[in-house]
Amino acid sequence: MKPSNVFFLFFLSFIVISLLSGGCANIVAPSGGPKDSLPPILVQVVPKDSSLKFDGNKITFTFNEYVDLQSIQENLLVSPTPKINPIVESKLKTVTVKIKDTLEANTTYSINFGNAIKDINEGNVLKNFTYVFSTGTNIDSLELHGRVILAQTGKSDSTLIVMLHRNSDDSAVIKERPRYIARLDSSGSFSFHHLPPGTFSLYALKDEGGQHRYLSRTQLFAFADEPVNITGNTPPVTLYAYLEKEEEKDKKKPAAGTPRPGGGVPRSLSRNNKQEKRLVFRTNLENNQQDLLGNLSLTFNDSLKHFDSSKALLLDEQFKPVSGYHITSDSTGKVYIWHVRWKENTAYNLLLDKEFAEDTLGRKLLKTDTLPFKTMKDADYGSFRVRFKNLDKSKNPVVILLQGEDIKFSRKVSGNEVYERLFKPGDYEVRILYDTNGNGIWDAGDFFGKHIQPERVQTLKKKFTVKANWDTDYPIEL
Repeated sequence: MKPSNVFFLFFLSFIVISLLSGGCANIVAPSGGPKDSLPPILVQVVPKDSSLKFDGNKITFTFNEYVDLQSIQENLLVSPTPKINPIVESKLKTVTVKIKDTLEANTTYSINFGNAIKDINEGNVLKNFTYVFSTGTNIDSLELHGRVILAQTGKSDSTLIVMLHRNSDDSAVIKERPRYIARLDSSGSFSFHHLPPGTFSLYALKDEGGQHRYLSRTQLFAFADEPVNITGNTPPVTLYAYLEKEEEKDKKKPAAGTPRPGGGVPRSLSRNNKQEKRLVFRTNLENNQQDLLGNLSLTFNDSLKHFDSSKALLLDEQFKPVSGYHITSDSTGKVYIWHVRWKENTAYNLLLDKEFAEDTLGRKLLKTDTLPFKTMKDADYGSFRVRFKNLDKSKNPVVILLQGEDIKFSRKVSGNEVYERLFKPGDYEVRILYDTNGNGIWDAGDFFGKHIQPERVQTLKKKFTVKANWDTDYPIEL
């Protein structure tokens, strides 16, 4: 037998044996390779990028894969800002921009797509894709850089936009479209590119509704003290954004720099429902314990039309009257506060006569009630000392400790340290308020009236931890 025939028979036998021994084979789909993580790549653009003497009304971008547009009107930034936004459409691998506005002569335009362009299959976004052209004979190349900081927190908000206006009148930020617009990155930084030389008014704001205008004092807003002169070496600019007026829904929250009275989680003393016929209130006691550092408060569902302090008595453990305290109420008539110098680890009783209070619906207690509680121990608290280095005391610094956005401690700094013998355990964010007017609280800016910048707050990166029955010492270098 020829060698070639021997090889053929051997190969045929191998195939037969494999089929018989393998049984029912599992069908496995072919591997599709590694997942596509790359954004679309521009293959061609007509007219080409950085074109001069542009006089068309249509731009076509071709990519290396099928693309789609997401939230194009929210993402698209055209500078200088047009009266009529262009129409942007996608089909297969192309994106088309149709210009509807009349282009200005000898002007450099830029079209920034933000995060609008993505591939269809994996949704990879082509971030901040920008196309530039000029109706003149050159491309403007000047730049302006800077940062926007939230004055009240020292943090940043990337949802704000930054605007350049030619008109220096204060009313322009309300009535007119800005000449140029830039976005903030995650750190609050902004960059304007392809600017012409000139002088501009610089603003930043929370762009509600895409109007690019300052429409409400409840918008975050910032302004530069002086017009910015765009040259070849314009220094970076820092803006401080503020809310001149809080929204109505936020009015119940304590203002920055004003500690919340009492503190703690309210506890209801009576079931609260629409059919309730007796007076309902809740306290700020935590597990029936009173914070040594706070005041005792009662919060009523409805405003009181009558309150008799002689029938709301604070007593000791032997039901003897406690002296040296006073009671106040808030402007709503719903919150009543007992200001007391508490003794640690001591039992108290709040005796409430059934006639002590009546709300606007005529509800009273059904019977005289006694609320027993006990104060916390010194050992339940920790102490802390904060030592400052390079703190500019000429700016009236105030150290503020917060949990979330609730201010738990606020004190002016006159020396190089702040010490508290008793402080509630927990993790705290530390801010330094530079209190320009010395009133101890943060104050917003005033643009249209006095052109006053907001007071500034610096947030420290490192959090502050207080442990029970533990001395905490933190050095802070600014």
